[in-house]
Amino acid sequence: MSFISSDGFLYYYNLTKDADCQTLYSSLSTFQFLESIDEKKATYRYANDKWSIKQVVGHITDHERIKISRAFLLSRREIVQLWGYDQNSLVENSRFEELSFQHLVRDFKNVRKGSISFLDGLSRSQLTIKGMANEFEVTLDGFLKSIVGHEMHHVDIIKKRYF
Repeated sequence: MSFISSDGFLYYYNLTKDADCQTLYSSLSTFQFLESIDEKKATYRYANDKWSIKQVVGHITDHERIKISRAFLLSRREIVQLWGYDQNSLVENSRFEELSFQHLVRDFKNVRKGSISFLDGLSRSQLTIKGMANEFEVTLDGFLKSIVGHEMHHVDIIKKRYF
């Protein structure tokens, strides 16, 4: 069953279907799509109270940066709650609107390269380590998949509501 929990974990996880982490993180489809968006379109908001495409891309990058650092702690068997964060506060206190869209996409690519480097160093047994993501017990593998599921969710929104 796919639904959005308080942090979206199950919904995002379910978007990844049965793909393995390496395949999910190595996919270039999001970057190819984002690189087709010009600077003017990147400032577009489909409603006054919604984020611009620049802000959405910055948010996706922030999300991956935050969640990968938590995944790192879990992979080392640190007892951590894989807690949420205030996405609106992070976007409001960012410079996403001032930065070029090209810069934001390049930053996202750099964060992804770091994520892939982290994944490359994990063993199969590390992917089975369990932790808590709000009310759900999750494996490291599932937690990592939910990060890309979050990206997939926002890219789908951009495609459906911004174009």
